[in-house]
Amino acid sequence: MNKLDLTKYYKSYYTAKPIPELVEVEPARFLSILGEGDPSEPAFAEHIQALYSTAYTLKFALKAQGQDFGVPKLEGQWWFDEEKYLEVSGQQVPLRVSRSDWKYRLLIRMPDFVTAEDLEAARRVVLAKKKVPLAEAVTLHEMAEGTCIQMLHLGPFATEPESLQQILRFAQEHRLAKNGPHHEIYLSDFTKTPPEKLKTILREPVKVPTS
Repeated sequence: MNKLDLTKYYKSYYTAKPIPELVEVEPARFLSILGEGDPSEPAFAEHIQALYSTAYTLKFALKAQGQDFGVPKLEGQWWFDEEKYLEVSGQQVPLRVSRSDWKYRLLIRMPDFVTAEDLEAARRVVLAKKKVPLAEAVTLHEMAEGTCIQMLHLGPFATEPESLQQILRFAQEHRLAKNGPHHEIYLSDFTKTPPEKLKTILREPVKVPTS
């Protein structure tokens, strides 16, 4: 049986340069769970657990049916109430928006052959056998970001504002307007990797001027 490696099959999706660049991101399907609050709090880890428990249960169920795939990297979209923080923009966001006010959507990309029925069966298994109640909140999510500025950030999350400043300058130089929530792809396991060795793709959906 062939095993689908999504990180190799969609290599360009999981690849970025350490400088800002404009890319086109194809529509994709994800397992998804919504949350809010400080990512250093236990609730964030519980959301990750629910997402991965469901992803691996789904993987093994489909493998038994002859459709095996590797569970790829964790991703996250991040946003906040922009009316509450009206004066905050660009690279200031990670420093000036309270961590308790962050909202997020955690994501794991799925093959196109995964169906809503497959997910429902996996959720039932996770709820009954693994006793992970948050699995009930895991959904299939279709995402089509289209044109994005992206950049590979090397190092701890605390230094992301430096990379975000480069992305902001790139957007201003090319007259590109924001067109969706901030998106991160965690190429490293941040629970095991030293902060200085972390690799994270930063992605900002944008609108290209028509004239």
